Amino acid sequence: MPANPNQENKKLVWNLWAHMDASSPEVLREYGEGSLAADLVFHGHDPVNDLHGREAFFELFWAPLKRSFPDLVRKSFLFLGGKSNGRIDGDETRDGRWWVSGTGVLSGTFSKDYLGMPASGTRVNVRWGEFCRLEGGQVREIFFLVDMVDLMEQAGILVLPPSKGKPGIYPPPAAGDGVLLGAQDAGQSQHTLAHIRRFIFEGLNRFDQSELKSMGMADFFHPSVHWYGPGGIGACLSFREFEDLHQRPWLVAFPDRSVQNLDALFAEGHYSAAPGWAGVLATHRGPYLGVEPTNVRLSINGLDWWKLQGDQYVENWVFVDMVHLFRQMGVDLMARIPRRK
Repeated sequence: MPANPNQENKKLVWNLWAHMDASSPEVLREYGEGSLAADLVFHGHDPVNDLHGREAFFELFWAPLKRSFPDLVRKSFLFLGGKSNGRIDGDETRDGRWWVSGTGVLSGTFSKDYLGMPASGTRVNVRWGEFCRLEGGQVREIFFLVDMVDLMEQAGILVLPPSKGKPGIYPPPAAGDGVLLGAQDAGQSQHTLAHIRRFIFEGLNRFDQSELKSMGMADFFHPSVHWYGPGGIGACLSFREFEDLHQRPWLVAFPDRSVQNLDALFAEGHYSAAPGWAGVLATHRGPYLGVEPTNVRLSINGLDWWKLQGDQYVENWVFVDMVHLFRQMGVDLMARIPRRK
């Protein structure tokens, strides 16, 4: 493999996704043998969760999704790759690893029930986000989320109170420049990676549990930032909305939340991205979306992409596995789905 395999990695993943969308199960399996490691590790949305092995990925994740939405068409809003800068955590040191990531919608007809969710028979846009870790010319690990709460809302199923933010908003970048098929400027990519690390570890993690200004978020987020949150939270279309409609309620509920050492954080061009399985640790100390505090220690799974313009973020696409989060608070959102009579 070349010293910098980023372009080859992106080509491999882009072609893999095209085959997943268009191929029969038999053709996909044959193609996947070259692209996906036999011992692939898959981290999915609750209730799919962790799967081990290429066959489990096909049988337990992709096949059920395609059965429920047989005419899926993938629309990629963001697509980028790069190398993380690794981690130093106590005695553990890990070199950076190579990643390819994307997000967008899977547009299709909700024809058959999915994970206990009754089919609506209508066309939906299934929000998806994916991170692929590559090694030796194969995908070795995948982090994948479907926005289950947003999908339920599109199917007319409400399992959470109305969003404080604006529901149903998850667009591509305003500039239309999010699909980075070509090579990007290496200096810009390095600057973007250093910037996002400052934002997370010298900004977000500085919260003093009393005053939002302690994080200095106004230095990092543009006053007109568009923050595209998950179902149940909604979109915030200014910094003020972000603070009032998401961040303040979030920090009332989880005041000690702390972003962990994200060794999958990477950047390319003006975009940065990170998957975080247990990426945030927190204690549920305040009410959140109708659930009273449990004082349970939580791990929060999520995916993030940021667009840097100058020295501020102008757009942020955010997934939180809300089903997994609420399950830890003693609430099974899947059990709130009305059953067929």
